[in-house]
Amino acid sequence: MTENEKTVIFEKYNERTHVFGRIASVITLVLLLGAPFVMGAKLGAMPNLPAAGKAVLAVGIVWFVSSIAEYLVYTPMLGAGGGYLAFMTGNLINMKIPCAVNARDIVGAKTGTPENEIISTLSIATASLVTIVVLALGVALLIPLQPVLQNPALAPAFDNVVPALFGAMAYKYFRHNMKIALIPLAVMSLLFIFVPGLISSTSFMILPSGAIAIGIAFLLHKRSKKEEK
Repeated sequence: MTENEKTVIFEKYNERTHVFGRIASVITLVLLLGAPFVMGAKLGAMPNLPAAGKAVLAVGIVWFVSSIAEYLVYTPMLGAGGGYLAFMTGNLINMKIPCAVNARDIVGAKTGTPENEIISTLSIATASLVTIVVLALGVALLIPLQPVLQNPALAPAFDNVVPALFGAMAYKYFRHNMKIALIPLAVMSLLFIFVPGLISSTSFMILPSGAIAIGIAFLLHKRSKKEEK
């Protein structure tokens, strides 16, 4: 099969992915927004809508910005199929992104290639199915495992699962680009130490840390061009 034929096939695949992805996104949105209202109307427990609207608006301003940042950062990494699946099933930072990145590294695919999009879609679909199975088992075993899960000795471990996961993954990339990674890492670490309130806004802090990294990479690129001349 020639490269041109592969490109045509991949374009058709992407077109159908967007069709199914948009349909599934609309259905998901309707179900997410409609289910609470249907249950509230059926059970006679509708909330005070003006009060709920104010609460959603207060929180939504922050999440609106972080949602745009996550979309701009994660979509190029995941591709069309992986992006639709990840944003519909959620839990991107804890589960979907590490799974997709690890799968991509195992097969040696590069970001922006058809191979990366296929691998991301398959890995995120698998992660979603595994998550459903694990959650189902967790609900079924919640009572028997309650003494273990509530053991004070294990509490610090549960609190540090996500930092440990991303710390291990980050080092793999940091060591290859220390000049770019060091300053954003130091700046964000100092900010979180001296302003602990920012810890709850990690998604929002992607914007400044990403901007710093891009700026440093641009300056290093310009310097290397000058040295070549």
